[in-house]
Parts: sequence; C-alpha cells; structure tokens
Amino acid sequence: MEAFFKECPHPDDKQRKELSRELGLVPLQVKFWFQNKRTQMKNQHERQENSQLRAENEKLRAENMRYKEALSSASCPNCGGPAALGEMSFDEHHLRVENARLREEIDRISAIAAKYVGKPMVSFPVLSSPLAGARPSPLDIDSGGVLGGAATYGGAADIFGGGGGVAACGAARDCDKPMIVELAVTAMEELVRMAQLDEPLWNAPAGGHDGSAETLNEEEYARMFVPAGGLGLKKQYGFKSEASRDSSVVIMTHASLVEILMDVNQYATVFSSIVSRAATLEVLSTGVAGNYNGALQVMSVEFQVPSPLVPTRDSYFVRYCKQNADGTWAVVDVSLDTSSVLKCRRRPSGCLIQEMPNGYSKVTWVEHVEVDDRSVNGIYKLLVDSGLAFGARRWVGTLDRQCERLASVMASNIPTSDIGVITSTEGRKSMLKLAERMVTSFCGGVTASAAHQWTTLSGSGADDVRVMTRKSVDDPGRPPGIVLNAATSFWLPITPKRVFDFLRDESSRSEWDILSNGGVVQEMAHIANGRDHGNCVSLLRVNQSTNSTQSNMLILQESCTDASGSYVIYAPVDVVAMNVVLNGGDPDYVALLPSGFAILPDGPSGSSNMQGGGGGGVGSGGSLLTVAFQILVDSVPTAKLSLGSVATVNSLIARTVERIKAAVSGESVTQQ
Repeated sequence: MEAFFKECPHPDDKQRKELSRELGLVPLQVKFWFQNKRTQMKNQHERQENSQLRAENEKLRAENMRYKEALSSASCPNCGGPAALGEMSFDEHHLRVENARLREEIDRISAIAAKYVGKPMVSFPVLSSPLAGARPSPLDIDSGGVLGGAATYGGAADIFGGGGGVAACGAARDCDKPMIVELAVTAMEELVRMAQLDEPLWNAPAGGHDGSAETLNEEEYARMFVPAGGLGLKKQYGFKSEASRDSSVVIMTHASLVEILMDVNQYATVFSSIVSRAATLEVLSTGVAGNYNGALQVMSVEFQVPSPLVPTRDSYFVRYCKQNADGTWAVVDVSLDTSSVLKCRRRPSGCLIQEMPNGYSKVTWVEHVEVDDRSVNGIYKLLVDSGLAFGARRWVGTLDRQCERLASVMASNIPTSDIGVITSTEGRKSMLKLAERMVTSFCGGVTASAAHQWTTLSGSGADDVRVMTRKSVDDPGRPPGIVLNAATSFWLPITPKRVFDFLRDESSRSEWDILSNGGVVQEMAHIANGRDHGNCVSLLRVNQSTNSTQSNMLILQESCTDASGSYVIYAPVDVVAMNVVLNGGDPDYVALLPSGFAILPDGPSGSSNMQGGGGGGVGSGGSLLTVAFQILVDSVPTAKLSLGSVATVNSLIARTVERIKAAVSGESVTQQ
C-alpha cells in the first residue's frame, strides 16, 4: 500500500477493492489506512512549514534589530550630530514594513503551533516608533512598480498589474498582499490622526455642531499629510475632493459596532439607505486573538442617495480594522483601484470608536473621497457638493438612528398602558425585521444604480418619471410576476421636517394617497424605535367607505428621520400574514412591494441662500422629495409589459406629486 500511495493517494472504490483482495483485508480497512496516511503526510508537511516559518521569523527579527540599531546610532553626514527625524524617514519606513511582516509571520506561526501544543494563540504587539509622522508614503517608493512617478491616487498605481484595477482582477494575488498590507497600515495611521486632530485641519460647521459636519481644510491637509507620507497625491482630472467629519455617542458597544462594519451582510443591512450593494471579494486576514483586531478584507461597495437623479458611486477598496494602544478601535477604507472605470476613490475613510460607560460608544466618522460627480442632476448639486449626500454626517446620523432601532428590538420595559403598542418581544422582532426588509427593498429600487436600467418618461408634467421593470420569480418576499418601479424627484419650498410630518400622519393620508381611495386610515399597532417621535413602525387599516363589503386593507409603514434625511415607506400587507408576524412568525415569507418617500434637505443649514428666507429656490431651506412606487402589473413573470400598464403607473405617480404639491402649497419655507 505504501508503494501504491506514492502513485495514487486517493484510490477509488474499484482500486480499494482490488487492494483488499490482494492483501486479504476488508475494503473498509484499506479506506481508513489511506485516510490516516493522508493525514500523516499533511501533518508532516505542516511541521516542515512550521520549521521554515520559525527560521524566517528569526531572520526577520534579526533584520528588525539591525534597523533599530541603525536608527538609534545614526548621525548627520554633514555635521556629525544626531540625525533629524525627517532624514530617517526612509529607514523608518522600512522598519515599519518589516514590523508588519514580522507580526504577520508570528501570528501565522502561533496559529500553526496551537494545533500541536493545544495552547491559545498569542498576539504579539507591533513595535511602535516615535517617527510616525516622518516616513514617506509607500506610494512614493518606486520598488517593483508600486507607484513610481504616477500622478493619480488610489493606493498603488498598479497593485494588480496591467493597470486594470477592478476590471482586471477580482482578488489579490499573493505577491500583491504585502503592498495591500502596507497601504492599509499607512491609511490607518492617517485616519486616526484625522479623527483626532481639530483646527486648523478641520473647519467648524457653518451652522454650529447642530448643523452640518466639519469640512476639511485642503491646504492644511496637503501641508500635514503629503510631505509626511500620507496618501494625498494629485487627483485625477475631472475629480473633486469631498471630505467631512462628524461624531456622535450611540447606543451600542464598541464590539458590536466593529462586527457590523466587518460583516458585509450586517454592514449592508444597517446602512441600507446608503449602501445599495456590498460584497467581500477576499479576506486577507480574519484578525487575531478571536476578534477583528488586524482583520483585512478587499471589498466592492456601491453607495447611493435615494433618488434616480443622483448616480451611485462604485468603490473598490481594502478595509482594515485595528485596536489601538489606547483601547479605541478604528476601521479604515482606502481604494485599491486606479483605473478610469470607477468614478469614486476612497482616500483613508472610516471611523474611530471609543468605548463609553453603560455600553455606549463615541463614534468619530471621517469620509474622504475623490469623485467625478458631473452627472448629478442640478437640483441635487448643492446637496452633493456640501457633503450632505454622501458625507460623514449622513453616516453618523444613519448609524445613530439604527442603533436606537436595534435597541428597541431588545427592549423589555414596554409600557402596557399605551393603546396599540406591541408588547410581545417575538412579535416586535418579527415586525421590525419585516419593516427592515421593506426599507431595504425601497432604497434598492429607487436609486440610479449601475445595475438598474431606467427609462425616462417625459411629458408627465414638470418632473420626469423614471420607470424600470423587474421579473419576480421564486422570491418568497415578493409576489411573482412583473413588477414596475416608478420614481421621480422634485423640489418643494417646505422644510424637510414639515414634509415628513405631513406624509407620515395618517390623518392627512387621504390628501395624497390615491390607492386608499378616500378611505379613513387608522393606526392599529405601532413600535416606537427612537428618541424622535417620528421614528416608528406602524400597522395601519384603511376603511373603505365606498364599499363596506370590501375587506379592510392593512398597510405596514415605517417612518424614520435623522440629521441627514427622512423616509416614509409603506406596503400593503395580507391580514393573515400579518397575524402570523405579530405572533412571532417568520416574516421572510410575507410578500411586499414597498412604495414611499425619501425626504432630503436641499442644502446645508445656515447657507447663504437660506439667510434671505423665502422660497428662493434650491438651497433656500426647502426639501428634495423622491416619490417611488413598486406595483405588480402582471402576475405571470413571462408576460410582456404593456404600454397601458406603464401609462397607469405614470399617471399614478404624477397625480400623487400634484396632490402633495397642492396640499403643501400654502406652507412657507420659513416656517419651522
């Protein structure tokens, strides 16, 4: 069998039976012998690899010590005195690179050794250096074509070879990984500094800290980071910089926040209003010591604004998580792509998370990108240029609201005296999960994603309506057939708060909801999920006065608001299915076609346009309102879409817009 194993370590059934006849053994004995032999060979190979890694580890350690000695004893070649910090940046850079490699090898050796000795894996700290701000960027060093003299930003100019960026590869080759690690470490250092420094690097928000986020002083950034080895290289032609910072104390532990950011499914769910698509392409490191410290992954994410008039932003980046010496956690993104395929590149962006008493966390968010936004529609231009559309304030506001929402799921001290409040823990969880899916479906069906094929219908009034069809097949959460998405965005001279209060109030619903057919809308049950009274999931009943014999229709609605915007999203639901959900049943099988509204400010508060008051157009304190419907136009997925169906939906959305404008026409933008 030894001789046969050398030729064929994985014999099939026929070969095993022949061996058993020749050796007088039971076939099962032959099978187990080959399994044991393969295991022995694998263990032997791992021991050899372990020995090689230990030898390489000692070599790296010795080289590391030589660098440290060179740094400590270095002298100026001109005067013979101690060298200035700036003169040692090149050696410091190499020391940091070797430190990162050394730690990676130690962690790998520890993991392998733990298999044999049964001891827990030990994480060794990275040796820190007082020359943190004096080394050159890894992007400035022309070694093996990392960047050389390229004048574009994006990590390494040709990390993946061929200059193809995302289009040329889907995952990192082994030879690219040290470059990616180096890029991530440099980006992490820049993010932490940008999160901790104040003026003059950051300009205070125009409306105070209750207004918009802090904005970056580009000149100060260039002075502080580019000479010091930051990642601030020259932008590509046609791109502009957007950089903002905001912070908040949220109701969530630091460990849970880190898990949300490093788990792509949780990340896409919690930030569903901002993230339309997210995927982890490759995990380069899962972290050490049983947590995400040191975790490194390559991701592809599409960022969105809830309107078909604002193109989404595709980004391809590496995400790196690290626990700092002071106990804070940081998660940083930095783009890998340098090709012209993508219109958005992330400079070091992410958040610093500080643990607070009582399980709270202080989150400081930095959002720093270079983007080509020339295709943004004019009415959204001010919102995008101000950083409110994709900036730090929107991320922090969404996170704060979602943390409150998640806390409400676990709440146990629900007052039973309030009429209509759902007190059952399982019922609350199921209803909130169903509403969460409804909101995600709405946001994913309204944006100008690259994956969507929108058709513009003109002639429906002052505002163009975008329509898109989808086929629903074998989706338990969506009725089968052809679904028509219709969406339009327009400006209203009314503050976002007043628009939000009007649309979420069931008593005023008959003024705009054509499908309720003039019926009286009553709230049957609700779940409050935030400090703001407007953050609520409700179950509504529409009493059809015109036809008393018709079954009452139920509507599931979620209204939510934060500093960056508001939503009122709803969907008709089956009575029997909702009873199952309220009793704690699985909500995944409830079919939903959500419709609703996204309400955004038309610009930053305290802007010069707003100072004058009155309805002075976009930027005067009004609202940008997106109206969207998802309607089943045919229950047969293979059917062809008729022009009559498109005309009906187009008419529905146009009449809804007219009703909303008429209902709020008496309001004034100066009203609070």
